[in-house]
Amino acid sequence: MSGITRNSVQDLYEKYRDGETLTMLTAYDAPIAAQVDAGGVDMILVGDSAADNHMGHDDTLPLTMAEALSNTAAVDRAVEDAMVVGDMPFGSYGASMEQSVENATRFMKEAGADAIKLETAPHGETTIDIIDRLTELGIPAMGHVGFTPQRMHQIGGPYIQGRGHTSSAHVDALVETAEALEEAGVFGVVLETVTEETGERVTEAVDVPTIGIGAGRHVDGQVLVTNDLLGLGGEAFKLSKQYADLDAVIQEAVGEYVEEVEDGEFPARENVFDPVDE
Repeated sequence: MSGITRNSVQDLYEKYRDGETLTMLTAYDAPIAAQVDAGGVDMILVGDSAADNHMGHDDTLPLTMAEALSNTAAVDRAVEDAMVVGDMPFGSYGASMEQSVENATRFMKEAGADAIKLETAPHGETTIDIIDRLTELGIPAMGHVGFTPQRMHQIGGPYIQGRGHTSSAHVDALVETAEALEEAGVFGVVLETVTEETGERVTEAVDVPTIGIGAGRHVDGQVLVTNDLLGLGGEAFKLSKQYADLDAVIQEAVGEYVEEVEDGEFPARENVFDPVDE
């Protein structure tokens, strides 16, 4: 499905320059991706959050390149309008420039992604250099600062960033990192789990769209994990909002199915081929 009909970097910039708020959601498979796309979002992130939201892991770290590419390809086949952003998993970049470029290229050539996203530590020179090379080679790259789940073990937990103490980076460091990412060529920056001041200051400091998830109200767009939005197998987070309760809908439907099968109501005559009259 990948092609020029989907939202491009220039389409996003046009909305950004016009002062329109950008929207982004995650998807990891074709059915959900099709519905998210039909709902009208600007971008779909095929996140490494598939590890814990789709595959049953406790965090994002176990996701492999093969799994990330498979998820992205499934989303690509279903999406017509939204930009598809492949999220590079833990360990798929940084070991060398060659490895990083090769894996980023695979997202576009093999999986049909329109862009990729990389997490960046405060003043993360390695990732900044990688993004500089990728954008030079024609691979649209999105930055990600603030709380970076791939660094969970180093940080010590999902701490709010921008507070400037213990495991929370100082707001100045996050602003400077975002500025360096902009200079390296990112077309946007995800800001995750930061103080509202951080979201506002980063947005004021850079001339590319900022996309917040737990970054407050003074950013250029918002992204959520679709499972959280739909109430699908997840827990409630302060940074999110549940717009539906699919857990309840699914459980009710499954319960009704079990009851009808056990009672002999399903399959009925209309569900069988060449029915035999009793």
